Amino acid sequence: MVYARVAGCALLLGGLAACSRHGPAGAAPAAAGADQGPRIAMSADNVHIDYRIYGHGDPAVVLVHGWASDANYWNAQLEALEGRYTVVALNLAGHGASGSNRSDWSIANYAQDVAAVARQIPNSRLVLVGHSMGAAVSLAATPLIGTRVIGVVAVEALRSVGLPPLSSAEIEQRVAPFRADFVAETRKLVAGSLFTRDANPALVQKVAYDMSLEPPAIAIASMRALLSMDFAAVLPGVHVPVFAINSDLLPTDAARIRKSLPDFTLDVLDHSGHFLMLEAPARFNPLLLKDLEALSARAAH
Repeated sequence: MVYARVAGCALLLGGLAACSRHGPAGAAPAAAGADQGPRIAMSADNVHIDYRIYGHGDPAVVLVHGWASDANYWNAQLEALEGRYTVVALNLAGHGASGSNRSDWSIANYAQDVAAVARQIPNSRLVLVGHSMGAAVSLAATPLIGTRVIGVVAVEALRSVGLPPLSSAEIEQRVAPFRADFVAETRKLVAGSLFTRDANPALVQKVAYDMSLEPPAIAIASMRALLSMDFAAVLPGVHVPVFAINSDLLPTDAARIRKSLPDFTLDVLDHSGHFLMLEAPARFNPLLLKDLEALSARAAH
């Protein structure tokens, strides 16, 4: 019964991430190092995109948060990354300090947000790291940025690659409860399905609460966009290695994914939930560093 409930939520969200407006409980504070202050890039539809840069080094690692989230959810990774790489943490439109003057909350427009920030980063090589919806956004952004992208690291994502897209009726069925009572439904989803049973209760409660603070109009439109995404139309434009770090909350069919992404590598972090980078940074960060080192080495040859 527990697996069925979690699996149903995964189908509902297609890998959406629920994250905090002000930084999650249990996460590390913002890195003490070279935060160079807030910066702004303008997306293609004239929405300002807020981002910060930490550290120095090549490639630049661009951190893309998930649904109803913000850049603070990468705080537990900043210290581990900034000593080796230039780290860019951005807020997608409608999230964090970025603008909300957008009417089309599509994955394609979110990808333009990432591309706009990338244009302002001087590094010649970039790795896009996306959590949940942020992974879909990163894949869509890769062709926009071009050959500067040397790889993508997807976190808790891509499980639906290779499956047929949902029908309009199926999408409506999944979205309808959130339209009826967004706050209650989002809190129920996070607290009931996206963590392991022995997860930190304070973290669970905060994520469930903060997720429900996302403006419903933006959240529901973004949910529709992600549920409507046809990976088969996006992946032919991705010509770089794609690594994934997923939890064992649900199985990941790597063999099926490789039919669409031949250069796909999977790590599974056991005994973790959808927010594994928050729940287990001491185990997650070495996997992320390993993937970044592998992508850098492959790009050098």
